[in-house]
Amino acid sequence: MSQMTPMMKQYLEIKEQHKDKILFFRLGDFYEMFFDDAIIASKVLDITLTGRDCGLEERAPMCGIPYHAADSYISKLIDNNYKIAICEQVEDPSLAKGIVKREVIRIITPGTITSSSMLDDKVNNYLMSIYLSNDNIGLSYIDLSTGEFLSTAIESKQWNMAIEEIKRVNPSEIIINTDNDILENEFKSITVLDKRYYDVHDCSQRLKIQFRVEALEGLGIEKEVSIKSAGSLLLYLDETQKSSLSNINKIKIYSISNYMVLDNNTRRNLELCETIRDRSKKGSLLSVLDKTKTSMGARMLRQWIEKPLLSVEEINDRLSAVEELYNNFLLREELREYLNSIYDMERLGTRISLGSANAKDLISFKNSLLNLPHIKNIISNFSSPMLSKLSNDFDDLIDLYDIIDKSINEEAPYSLKEGNLIKDNFSEEIDRYRKASKNGKQWIIGLEQKERQRTGIKSLKIGYNKVFGYFIEVTKSNIGNIPDDYIRKQTLSNAERYITPELKELEEEVLHADERLIDLEYETFVTIRQEIAKHIGRIQNTANILAVIDCLCSFAEISQKNNYVKPLVGQHDEIEIKDGRHPVVESENMNSGFVPNDTKLDCNDNRLLIITGPNMAGKSTYMRQIALIVLMAQIGCYVPASYAKIGIVDRIFTRVGASDDLASGQSTFMVEMTELANIINSATNKSLVILDEIGRGTSTFDGLSIAWATAEYISDKNKLGCKTLFATHYHELTELENKLTGIKNYYIAVEEKGKDIIFLRKIRRGSISGSYGIHVARLAGVPDEIVERAFDILDAINSSNKDTEINTGDIKKVKKEKAKESDEFNLFNYSIYELAEEIRNIDINNITPIEALNKINMLKDKLKSLYS
Repeated sequence: MSQMTPMMKQYLEIKEQHKDKILFFRLGDFYEMFFDDAIIASKVLDITLTGRDCGLEERAPMCGIPYHAADSYISKLIDNNYKIAICEQVEDPSLAKGIVKREVIRIITPGTITSSSMLDDKVNNYLMSIYLSNDNIGLSYIDLSTGEFLSTAIESKQWNMAIEEIKRVNPSEIIINTDNDILENEFKSITVLDKRYYDVHDCSQRLKIQFRVEALEGLGIEKEVSIKSAGSLLLYLDETQKSSLSNINKIKIYSISNYMVLDNNTRRNLELCETIRDRSKKGSLLSVLDKTKTSMGARMLRQWIEKPLLSVEEINDRLSAVEELYNNFLLREELREYLNSIYDMERLGTRISLGSANAKDLISFKNSLLNLPHIKNIISNFSSPMLSKLSNDFDDLIDLYDIIDKSINEEAPYSLKEGNLIKDNFSEEIDRYRKASKNGKQWIIGLEQKERQRTGIKSLKIGYNKVFGYFIEVTKSNIGNIPDDYIRKQTLSNAERYITPELKELEEEVLHADERLIDLEYETFVTIRQEIAKHIGRIQNTANILAVIDCLCSFAEISQKNNYVKPLVGQHDEIEIKDGRHPVVESENMNSGFVPNDTKLDCNDNRLLIITGPNMAGKSTYMRQIALIVLMAQIGCYVPASYAKIGIVDRIFTRVGASDDLASGQSTFMVEMTELANIINSATNKSLVILDEIGRGTSTFDGLSIAWATAEYISDKNKLGCKTLFATHYHELTELENKLTGIKNYYIAVEEKGKDIIFLRKIRRGSISGSYGIHVARLAGVPDEIVERAFDILDAINSSNKDTEINTGDIKKVKKEKAKESDEFNLFNYSIYELAEEIRNIDINNITPIEALNKINMLKDKLKSLYS
């Protein structure tokens, strides 16, 4: 190491402290990377790998990027799960003795990004801290780019619910106190922190300092796991950001019981914020409802959709506000026009608070503030409780507008080190240096004329050289006429050179005007930015109000455009919908029209609706539209129907479709049963359950038995008794309507035309006996030869009560034992049939005596169980 250059020694000393990060080492106008960092970065960023002589036997691998374009490179490294340490010069090179001092000024991780160019402006970027204990789980998360800070605690026995909440938040980065395989498989950026981050005393003190309180009870933080998860989050940010966290000035403590719970399967199946197929926003409920004009509103709308309310009062407050906006088209349009001119005040406020905002950011902020008085004036016209409160709480921040308007140049550059930041007439000192920079030569000429007149020496002249700077030169014949304030500086053969206090002052201004002007403008800008940062709490409150207004306007806009109706929401168990439509399907098929349908669900006579009908007829669309209408009502939006009465639902569950989980070795059927088990074990009598084709992943009789038993269990008031939509191709289940109370049969109507069918998309009371699967196969393009042969086989099966010979070389026989009682589905008969099939399939020529005895014993046990 003694042979290394001073610069490389400095690099290695700093790198030693940040072994797990890519070190961006500032050299001039570039961030340089060396050794392994350079090799990794060159591959990920696709940049040239070079080398540098640094006193070692071999050249050090090196690559670099321009510092002014760093964001795009950092973003790519972050996407590949790397963390970056930014190392900057922290002293003026002209004043440094030896090598310039450098320090890591910030560590950038997936959850600590604040640069707008690296973030999706419509999605929050959360950093989450998880503390696991034997009794409780603490979850705290921050969006550093907006200052939003939330925390909750969940009992350890509710681990599945905690997992669902973590998935809902979808943090970009997780820090945790211990290893957890489940989370490590779900999230790519998860770090186990040392136990020092979770010292309860240190965490408590850090929270008290951040929120300026003497006791945490006032913040609502009571459980130790919450203290540790929230406190560790701040300690981690202290270490990575190395700057004030003044934009984090409040924490929201919440309980997951305050909101409708939506597990990951339900959010995916209902396609709330992204589609299943390509995970895009287009085609999701969010894409239909999002008519917001601001980034803050778009982020809040996503949160509302994923966290429907359970409070009837809060829901109806939103609905009343939407109703007022719905009925006042002109005022709403005026509001939306002003909102359209609002920049992302949350993230601008954060950059101002963190000291990373440039002059362009302040101008964007000012232009946003210009619209606030108009918005405040418009919402003062409304009288609904929610809009009235928003109006009363609205701070138009006019004083901050005035500060920026008087000081910051509209045409300021992006860089803060190029000058032209501050307006004329804001600072006398800046004005003087600006004049010096522009008029320096004229000032020197003017001083020369002045001195000639004062001394009477017409040959007097002012000159300049790099050694002495500016000087007054007088020939020796005129020395007797020089004033007393002239100070001799240099003697020449035929002249003397002098300086005066006025000349030195002018020299200082002229020679250093540009450099001093840039420094002075920067210092003044920083002072202005710091003054605005003092008001970050006010800025955040106003930004939050703007986001709420934007969401409410979006609801009113889409409701009017799509002919939605205000739902009647109450604390009862009824769901009654007339002419209900699927909001997304309707939106994407506006030209072809959408067939509406009615729904009646409750926890008494209409607990479980069994829905039959062919594939493609619309069963899944119908069931999902009910779930979406309920969800829309509980986020405070109008709904696609002509009438809707919605009783509060605490959870929505969906079991839709089929998929393997090959990574964990689970088959399609295992995934199906796991999801079903979660629903049965988690639902309450206030839940809404959507079940689509339970039991289809296994043999017919196994699947039918599971579906039958599931329907019985769910419909039983003493066991669950929640509102359920149950789509099935097991037509035998329709017999349950006659056997159990609270079950009703419905079917999706079709019209047969020979061997073709027309989907009517209409739901009707009753049931149908066929699934029309072969018809659907024809529509899908299956070759006619296969379709016709399938019809022949189906006819043969349906017409036979015994073994039937089918005329084919490939299919020998199709066996089906009919139930003895034609008017009643009898599970016992099907079980006997399955047992007989098992005996028939025993290969007696290839079974050992001991295997035969074991088989007989097993069959005996099975037979005995049928009579027990």
